[in-house]
Amino acid sequence: MKKSIFLAALAVLALSSTSCNDILDIKPSDQYSSDAIWSTETSADYYIMASYQHFKDHSILAGHIRHYYDAYTDLYKSTAWLENDHMYNKEFMLASQFGKNNAADFASWGTAYGRIKRANLLLNDLDRFADRFDPEWVKIRRAEVRFAVAMNYFYIARVYGGFVIRTDKSGVNGGTDDGQNPEDCNRARATEAESYDFIMKTMCEAAEDLPESWGKGGTLEGRATKGMVYGFLSRVALFAKDWEMAANAADSCAKYGHYKLVDNYADLFDYRKDQSNLDEIIYAIYYKEELATHGFDNAMRSPGDAIRDKVNPTAYIVPTAELADMYEFKDGQPFNWATWERIKVDGKSLSDPYTSREPRFQATILYDGAEWEGRTIQTYVGLTSAVPDGVDKSVTWSRANTPKGYTCTGYYIRKYLMEDNKDFRTKGSINTEICLRYGEVLLNKAEGLGMQGRIAEALVPLNEVRARVGLPARTLEDAPNISAFMNLLRKERVCELAGEGQRYWDLIRWELAKEIIDGKSFHGVEIKLGKSGSKSYKEVDIDDGQLRMFEDRYYRLSLPADELTNNKLAVDNPGW
Repeated sequence: MKKSIFLAALAVLALSSTSCNDILDIKPSDQYSSDAIWSTETSADYYIMASYQHFKDHSILAGHIRHYYDAYTDLYKSTAWLENDHMYNKEFMLASQFGKNNAADFASWGTAYGRIKRANLLLNDLDRFADRFDPEWVKIRRAEVRFAVAMNYFYIARVYGGFVIRTDKSGVNGGTDDGQNPEDCNRARATEAESYDFIMKTMCEAAEDLPESWGKGGTLEGRATKGMVYGFLSRVALFAKDWEMAANAADSCAKYGHYKLVDNYADLFDYRKDQSNLDEIIYAIYYKEELATHGFDNAMRSPGDAIRDKVNPTAYIVPTAELADMYEFKDGQPFNWATWERIKVDGKSLSDPYTSREPRFQATILYDGAEWEGRTIQTYVGLTSAVPDGVDKSVTWSRANTPKGYTCTGYYIRKYLMEDNKDFRTKGSINTEICLRYGEVLLNKAEGLGMQGRIAEALVPLNEVRARVGLPARTLEDAPNISAFMNLLRKERVCELAGEGQRYWDLIRWELAKEIIDGKSFHGVEIKLGKSGSKSYKEVDIDDGQLRMFEDRYYRLSLPADELTNNKLAVDNPGW
């Protein structure tokens, strides 16, 4: 369904942070032997499969040093200031991080256009050598590559807005527009609306020509399908504010992909359950020990694990209280620090604020008292000198004294860790990274319908997501209008998709990043243990009193200098 391209062809795609990119990047075929590349379907397919490389460019597991996008938001906090090249705190604490021609860690113009150029050259090659292959084979491969083109343009649009449209046929001589000819070089940017229309049109055309399936268990399994492309289209359409397209694309994803939610939410992030997750996972990066791994466990595990393994603590990103507090109790009651001790769940009073929370909380966050690999997580500190701190204790964060691998929020990451696998220190991690799953598509559909005012219809997919984790359904009484519905939808996206790289981009497209980030500091919980074994809980600032900043111009960052210098018709975004 979606797997073998990464397991069978990882040697070619090399999806790891230490890969040799000269293997991955497509180069014009005249730099190799054209006859060799295009002599058989098999050799040509390896060339074509490299167009999937763009997924690695935005990997949150292999690329966690700079691309764990949720750490740029209210949901996660880097425990470092600059150690290990983590820029997550600095990006929105120092005004100098973004500037003219500097999109910092969100820079994607050059990389994406490099991939687009290679894809356009590949499309040109498909035309040149088309007579060697069956027309249906050519049509499908062309659709695959056009999908890659659309995705790379999407990576540009979400950062910069409108882009310069360059295709395999828009060059001055009717060939690939690679910007080399002076006549090709100077092209104006399309508007943002025109740019998203181009992306969506390209995706629709690609989906029309793609198969519904490549066949289960075969060597071609894992490549782009109709359902997969429509699923990504449902995401793109939300950025375009084309609500009808978002809802319809989500329906087409379900129709052609036959996807459904898996029963157990936590199983989605357990590499041992890959086969049982295929109903929900639409596209993923699958790692394999002998071919490619990532270092997510090494970077995110709690200090108690480090003590066990006799290494230094390395929990470089941790969840915030802003995230933890959004999760309801398992019966649907909201969480609040002021009232939790008076709440009863299943008719019983609570002994702590965590163990009766809904399943997504348990699967996403390691909290004080959580059971983890045969031990109990201990994020508390001793209330007196006679009470020792927990092995996973919280440490106060400051720019001058970062926690050195300990949490500063009272929480640690759980989602995507390889539970009960002790070989990650020496062999790396092989947990699967989900690029798109049906749970998100359902929420995309809910948002598309809700923004059209079709709230009763929108509640159906939203409640399907909630029902999977046993939470009660939302009703029209909860969402009497679009504004109220969107408040519920935004919260549901956080609880369902936390740590999967969507929050920052959601805040950008909702234009809420300034409201959520600017002038704010984020929070954690300080837990103190007394002699009697009782614990006290207190919300604390985790940004050392420093306020974060997000300027209006950050919604569309500045174009790189090369583009503005070489393309005389390119105009930078306002404010830069």
